[in-house]
Amino acid sequence: MAKPDPNRILRLLPIAVGVLGGSLLFTNRILTPELSNSQARSDVMGVILSAILILTGLIWQQIQPRTPDSVELIGEEGFELDPELPDSVKTELAWASHILLTNTVTRSLIVYYRGKVLLRRGILSSNKEVKPGAILQRVLDKQKPIYLVALNVYPGKIEFSYLPENTQGVICQPIGEEGVLILGANAPRSYTKQDENWVSAIAEKLDNTLSQLKQTDVN
Repeated sequence: MAKPDPNRILRLLPIAVGVLGGSLLFTNRILTPELSNSQARSDVMGVILSAILILTGLIWQQIQPRTPDSVELIGEEGFELDPELPDSVKTELAWASHILLTNTVTRSLIVYYRGKVLLRRGILSSNKEVKPGAILQRVLDKQKPIYLVALNVYPGKIEFSYLPENTQGVICQPIGEEGVLILGANAPRSYTKQDENWVSAIAEKLDNTLSQLKQTDVN
């Protein structure tokens, strides 16, 4: 279920005050039997101010960014690590996932490396198996990130069955040449450029650690 925009009342406030002020001026004008010159000038100024407030509110509706509608992701919260990994790698994966879950809009996270899921954390899908589809395979082949700002509009979203079914946005960030960091958000268009920079930096750090593992450590 979508959460209400917390700034909605703030954006509507100038319009409400302008309409209320204009209505009171109009009522006062009707109920005044004899209109003096000073009152006429005051009424004109009041009407102008009310109009400015209403115009300001209408402009705010257009230019102020709205908080993207978020949803409660479907799934169970969990934290799964490959038990065969060295303790030092487990610690780094736990640290990296914690940073992303607490400092970005990420709600579900997967580390896929050398054909194996090393970590799942956050809200988890019942499907634990990651089968690279066209989008994920492109990230692996090109080593370039892909940000799907609104997953629901992409026909290929079915390949992300290993994420909660109502995931709203996805970042697939390459981890070197052999892995991908997959992030799921609960709101569309919610990752900022700063978030993307965070994701990229952490993926580089993970690449430095995971690339030092022997092939047998992962497989």
